[in-house]
Formats: sequence, structure tokens, C-alpha cells
Amino acid sequence: MRKLFTMNTHDLIRELREPAKTKIVMLVADGLGGLPMAPGGLTELETARTPNLDALAREGTVGLSVPVLPGITPGSGPGHLGLFGYDPLEYRIGRGILEALGINFAVGSKDVAIRGNFCTLGADGKITDRRAGRPTNEKNRAAVEKLRTIKIPGVELFVEPVKEHRFVLVIRGDGLGDRVNDTDPQAVGVTPLKAEGADAASAKTADVVNRFLAEAVKVLASEAPINGATLRGFATYPKIATFENVYGLKSAALAVYPMYKGLARLVGMDILDAGQTLQSQMDKLAAVWGDYDFFFLHYKYTDSTGEDGNFPAKVEMIEKLDAAVPDITKLKPDVLIVTGDHSTPSKMKSHSWHPVPTLIHADNCRPDEVIGFSERACLHGGLGQFQAQHLMLLAMAHAGRLGKYGA
Repeated sequence: MRKLFTMNTHDLIRELREPAKTKIVMLVADGLGGLPMAPGGLTELETARTPNLDALAREGTVGLSVPVLPGITPGSGPGHLGLFGYDPLEYRIGRGILEALGINFAVGSKDVAIRGNFCTLGADGKITDRRAGRPTNEKNRAAVEKLRTIKIPGVELFVEPVKEHRFVLVIRGDGLGDRVNDTDPQAVGVTPLKAEGADAASAKTADVVNRFLAEAVKVLASEAPINGATLRGFATYPKIATFENVYGLKSAALAVYPMYKGLARLVGMDILDAGQTLQSQMDKLAAVWGDYDFFFLHYKYTDSTGEDGNFPAKVEMIEKLDAAVPDITKLKPDVLIVTGDHSTPSKMKSHSWHPVPTLIHADNCRPDEVIGFSERACLHGGLGQFQAQHLMLLAMAHAGRLGKYGA
């Protein structure tokens, strides 16, 4: 019997990719998609004044991307991996690894990396603020110094500051697993969850975690509102093909938040120091324009305002992003993509499963009748509704970097 040859998408790209001098920019507005606050109302994107994004939509093609599967609410890790063309169901990357890589922590084979959140606990041990009032980075570092005094026999503990309420905990030792539940209940008015392991190795990790968190409450007792901690995204280092290996693109990441630097580092992008503001990101983009083929720009604040439930603030952040678009278009990228890794409606104060507005601007886009960039407009766009993991195929095609498949 003749054996059938099967090929995955990455193998197909490697076979079809062609050299070119074209440049691709992917601008990711984190949590871009939204919802009306009341039936019949407008979303944040529909409310915002976005003349530059609307112009791109008129000249390009738009649609709605599904980050994972219909009805599945993604975290930022799966959302971005899909945008980079990696199947988020195949590559399940724990958030702890992304946070650790984002601060350039060298994760080893015996390590379990975990994202930590400082929180505020009431006298009854229940969470009153999941983010401890979003402390300054200076207060974060001071609290981390307290956590570094904790010792657990049999393992090494590394605690590193990240930003505001976030830190990284890395547990190093023999026989550790990462199949451990989050201790963050993602709600206030309840106590943090107990860590439990799904197998023997993970149970060992869970035991270390529970002892660490009990000690954390003691050493942080006088640090209110930073008087507790929760842990999320337990992860060991995964095996994953690099972006350049798959696409043949020399790529650069311009991001402010460490986690998104971690995502880019995970797939082998160069992590550039792009400062702390949108303008500094744009300045860096112009400065390195001649050095790379692909540029990943990440904009966080459409997500954080949505998680805060602050509709007007999210509208303002969208408008600030729109004002920066000319800094990109003046560089004349061959392909400009604007999208999000997921939706974060202010109404829900959380990530959601809703498809994400997406546009592609290139001189070979097939025109559609859309004249603005919004959720409703994208419903009628030429891209239709598609899996986010296919976006890089479209980017490569529009950039003239994919040859013909078959005879």
C-alpha cells in the first residue's frame, strides 16, 4: 500500500518561502476587540476617532481573527502564538516561562517558572485587590527582596521583579513538574487557591509553592497593600521552532512589557530596547528599519484599560494608537497588519472569546467595501472570519515571500 506523505503548515512554509526585500510590520493592540456597554451601543473601537486606521481599512482588507477556536477565551500567550503562526493548541506555553524570558532570566532544564502577582489580603485572608493597587516598580522590587528571604529545603528559589504587581518565581530542583493549578482565583472576596499537582512530579512543585506562599504572607505582613501573592502559569521550557527557521525572516520585537518580550524571545526574535512609551517604540522602529524584515510592535494599554472596565480610557488608548500610525506608514512597509491577540471588552473586565478586528494593508490587497476599522465593519471585510494562526500566511503572501504550491 502506498504511504501517504503528510505535511504541516510550517513545513509547507519552509518549502514555499522565497527570498525578498519586503518588510512586514505587525502592530498588536493587546485586547483590541470590545463590546457595547449597553445593547445597541458602540464598542470602544467604534467610539474612538481613528482616522488613520480607517484610512488603512479603506485601502486594505479587513476581517475578524479567531485566536484559538470559536468560544475559547485565550490568554495572551496562546493569542500571540497564533498571531505568529504557531498552533496555540499544539504549543501550550505557560505564562511563567514567558514572564521569565521577558526579563531575560535563563530558564534551565530543572526549572519551573511561574508568574507571580502581588495582591492585597484582608484580615480574614480573602483577596481585596488582585493587583495590590498596581504598586510602583520601586515598591515591587522592595517586596521581591522580602520574598528572596524565603528558603525551602530541597530546591532553589529565584524571585525576580517584573513590573507593577508582577514578579517571577523560578523553582529549580530534581523531579519537578508543571501541571499545577493557578492559585489566583481571579476574583476578590475569596481566599487564594491551594496549589495541587496533577502527577507526582507536579505534586512536589505544588508542595513547594504552598509552603512558599505561606511564608510570603509572613514576610509581607507589614507591606500592605502588598501583603500577599498568587501564582499563575506554571511552566517548563518548551521545544519550539524559531520564527526565522519557519519564515526565513529576520525579526525584531519592540515591546514595553516583559511578557511580550518573552513571547518574542521564545520564537527567536531579537528583543530591542524600545523604551517605555509608544513614541519611543516608533522612534526605535525608524532607527532599525534597515536591519530587519519583520517587526512585531506590541501596545498593552488597550488591554489594561479593558481589564479595568474603563471604557473611556480604552477609547483614549485606541485614539493614541491611531495617532502613532503615521510613524509606521511613513516608513512604507510592504505589509502592515493591525490586530489584537484577543478581545478585552470593558463591559466584561476580562479577556473574551470574541473575534478580533484585523486589517492588512499592502499594495496587492483585494479591495472590499469597508471604509472604517471596527468590529461591525470587519464583519463585512474581504478577509472574512479566519483562524489567527493563518495570519502569517497572509502576511507572507502579501509580501511576495511565498511561491506557488504544486504544479
